[in-house]
Amino acid sequence: MVGLDRAEREGWERDGFVLLHGLASADVCKGMLARAVSLAREQARGRDLGLPFVLPEPSTRDSAQQPEDAVGKIFRLHPDDPVFEPFSRMPALLDPLESLLGPAFDCFLSQFIFKNPGALGQPWHQDSYYFPFEPDHQVGVWVAVTAATLENGPLWVLPGSHRERVHEHVPDRREHSQIGYMEIVDHDMSAATPVLMDPGDVLLFDSHLMHRSTDNGSEGIRAAMVYHYSPAGTHDGSTGFTPNRWVPVRRPAAEAN
Repeated sequence: MVGLDRAEREGWERDGFVLLHGLASADVCKGMLARAVSLAREQARGRDLGLPFVLPEPSTRDSAQQPEDAVGKIFRLHPDDPVFEPFSRMPALLDPLESLLGPAFDCFLSQFIFKNPGALGQPWHQDSYYFPFEPDHQVGVWVAVTAATLENGPLWVLPGSHRERVHEHVPDRREHSQIGYMEIVDHDMSAATPVLMDPGDVLLFDSHLMHRSTDNGSEGIRAAMVYHYSPAGTHDGSTGFTPNRWVPVRRPAAEAN
């Protein structure tokens, strides 16, 4: 197993995130984007996608020329999708995750993010606000399918905020805000820094880490694939509709046998 090295682990403890360069190949990134576009078009033709579901993008819906131009996110891709499920189990990804989560953990949530030109970013938030879990520290995996630049709306993170409690979140009141977007307004974010990424780079981040993304002001897509992982045995206290689907991805060898 090749997990996080000492410097990466120290960065995780200090900052609440670590950037792994080039973990996904160019072919994997191209395949993810092509698959997401295909799903968006199949859904637009009226095909039942089964477990995956498509969330429209309010800020680009009216100007869309292709079905995917009007899509914000596609959820639930990790359980059995022929492209996204294999990556969620890739040893080169699971080994670093084991350094953070221990020898047994599950993937419980996934989403492909289109972030088309003109799409709004997501305001400051902590993922744990959306995860009523025990234990309540999960790990997000953010795969840059295309480059994340200052122009196209990258992630911004607040280093060290993973040690904060889950703060109050209030509804995002912007016009054309995505459904379910909430934001933190009771914390100083002046020390925030952007996470600029090349295609194939992967960001691991703690679910308490405060982060946001900015609007896509470029003429191109800023696509990303996001997975979320939690230790085996986590209690999910979600009620009502939830996009979560718990899938075991790593167990100790003795337990797996």
